[in-house]
Formats: sequence, structure tokens, C-alpha cells
Amino acid sequence: MKVLICSTNFSPEPLGIGKYSGEMAAWLAARGHDVRVIAAPPYYPAWRVWSEFRRPFYRREQWKGVDVWRAPIWVPRRPTGLTRVLHLFSFALTSLPLMLRQVFWGPDLVLSVAPALICAPAALLTARLSGARAWLHVQDFEVDVAFRMGLLRGSLLQRAVQRMEALLFHRFDVVSSISGRMIERLLRKGVPRERVRYFPNWVDVGHIKPTMAAADFRRQLGISPDAIVALFSGTLGGKQGLSIIPEAARMVANRPDITFVICGDGMMKRELTEASKDLGNVILLPLQPFERLGDLLCMADIHLLPQSVGASDLVLPSKLSGMLASGRPVVATCNPGTELDSVVSQCGIVVPPQHAPALADAVTRLADDPALRHELGLRARQYAESNFEQTAVLERMFERDEPEMRQISPISLPESISLPES
Repeated sequence: MKVLICSTNFSPEPLGIGKYSGEMAAWLAARGHDVRVIAAPPYYPAWRVWSEFRRPFYRREQWKGVDVWRAPIWVPRRPTGLTRVLHLFSFALTSLPLMLRQVFWGPDLVLSVAPALICAPAALLTARLSGARAWLHVQDFEVDVAFRMGLLRGSLLQRAVQRMEALLFHRFDVVSSISGRMIERLLRKGVPRERVRYFPNWVDVGHIKPTMAAADFRRQLGISPDAIVALFSGTLGGKQGLSIIPEAARMVANRPDITFVICGDGMMKRELTEASKDLGNVILLPLQPFERLGDLLCMADIHLLPQSVGASDLVLPSKLSGMLASGRPVVATCNPGTELDSVVSQCGIVVPPQHAPALADAVTRLADDPALRHELGLRARQYAESNFEQTAVLERMFERDEPEMRQISPISLPESISLPES
């Protein structure tokens, strides 16, 4: 089957949407499908286009059996509400001719990944002109997040944008998202239940195993084998509320047996570096290559997953699946009743957002109770294997026994997630 994917972010970006869109495309290509991708050059999470992708502006490349077409994108140095909109609009504009060109190729399925929702109209038009099935996959409710976090303001603007969003959602044959709460939001936005699909982010449980040896990683960082490591690894962005980590580290500075490690890149890197410069119990690391991800995650005794109060029920962090696969307990900051709360409360500790003392208390509690860490870690691994195993997720989403995979299959929600009745 011919599959066309429009995803602003794509491999070789190592995190977030780019990682998952890349893995999905490679998985489909490996199973004999003809896959094309329209994407921007890699720029995330550092918000700088990689030097080797700056020229030519338009390019075509082969990657793991996938035919990748790149369109230029404007990347602001310091993203704000307005510059983010212009940033996404620039790619929607430059990618439009590449999308329309694919009509002559004749795709059977056109999949648009949001963000960027602004690219969805071109994907929908391409699907309709080519007679393909149109599928919108929502990784992030970017409109809701932007208004809740103050990146965009104004009630009139919000109503207008949300109305356009709803109209767009209604025109796709399938609309999927990555968590139960996000599925509920799609239903509240009026998407017909029969078109909604649950399509979670996944993890390669064979690549990340609790038994992986991380002694070398600790040795390189000068961390004692007996120390308790509390790790955050991922994008250093505004939605994470990451400033809480150095605050919590300062509160337990009298505990030489606890070390905080922050690994990643993004807009918050400079701020976190400044906040941690006088803290001997905080280590900052750059992004690690995929080959070392398992060792990095298994170096931790505790995973930290802070979220800002404004985004905690609108996104389910993609990094969560890797944390769970490592078989380590998670300390998350989120509100009660959110999906992050429902998952982490089974295999970790949930504390209020932006509450550094509560985060510090949770870390010290786990540091002082190895039996509890072990039990919660076992539950974390079991949850990852049961709900997020890569091959199982993708095989269930793309039913192989359907002719040309035209029937996109729903996936059963985990037991902890339920959908409202119609």
C-alpha cells in the first residue's frame, strides 16, 4: 500500500514527534509498504536547523526504506506564541506544493501528524484529490495548550481558532490520539465516536530493559554505585515545569547519597544551567544517542516527570513509556484525575505541579525505601509491556489482515482508562 505521512518533525530528531513518526514510517516500510514522508529539516529540541540540512532548502532522501521529502521551515531563536504560529505556518506554506505533488503518486492513505494542525488542510486536500483515506493523528492539542499557557490570548481569537479546529477534525475519516483523556477531548470537540482511534506512543521494550548495566554510565559521571540517581531525560521545554528540579535538589542538598541528573536539550537549558550552577548534587548532560538510551534510563533509580499545571491534562508525555520500560519508579507532578496521574499512581508517586517540597519529599521517600522502589519498578515494567510494546501497538493499529490496510483498527484502552458513553 502507498502511505503518505505529513509530519513537521521526523527522524533523525531523537525525541518527541520526530522519533515516533520516524519509527512508524520505518516499521511500515520494513513490512513492504511504499512510504513517503513530507517533513521539515530536523531542528528539535534545540530549535536550530541541523547544519547538514540547511542546504538545499528542498531535498529528497532515502531513510530506512522511506522516501523523505524535506521542505524548509523558519525556526525562531526564542519561540513565543506569535513566532510559533509563524514557524508552523512557514512549513505549511512550503510543504503545500510537495503535498499536492503526491496526488500524482496516488497514495492509499494520507496521515497528517499534529502538531502542526495547520498542515492538516493540505493533507486532507491531497487525500480527497487522490481518493485516499484521510487520517489525522493528534500528538498534542496545540491550540488548547497555547491558550492555556498564555502563548496565545483573547477570547475571540480562541473561539475562532477552536471553531476552525472542530471543522477540520470533522472532515477526516479517522482521528486518533495518544491517551484516553485526549480521546475524551476529541469526543467533546464533536468528533464522531466511530472515527476516533486510540493510538498510544510506544516503546521498544527489547531496547530498554531493567537488567541493562549502567555502571559505566555512572562511572563516567563520577556517580557512586551506591548513590540514588533521580533522572529527568527529554526535551527541556516550557511545558515540563522543569525549574522544580533544581529547587527540589537544593532542598535535599544535605543528602550526599542523592544525585539529580538532567539530560536533554531545549529552550530551558540555559535557565536550568543557571539555576543549578551552585548545586553539587545536580549533573546536566546533553542529549544521548539512541544506542545509549537504555543504559541512561537504567542508570536511574527514580525517574522525574514534571509537568506544568497548564498542560498536564492536554498531553501525555512521550518519554513516559521509556521510563516505565526501564523498570524504575516515576515521580510525576500533575493534578489528580489526569491520565498521567492514573498511570503513574500505579507505579510511582504523584505530587502537585510546581510544588518543589513535595517533589523533594517523594524522592527522599523512595531513596530511603529500596523495597518500595523495587515493587513500583516491577509494576512500571509490566505496564509498559502490557500497553506500550512497539510491535503490538503498530500491528493492532494497522490490521495486517485487512486488504491494503484500509480498515484502521481501534485499539483497546488500558484498564485504567475509560471513555465516556455516547
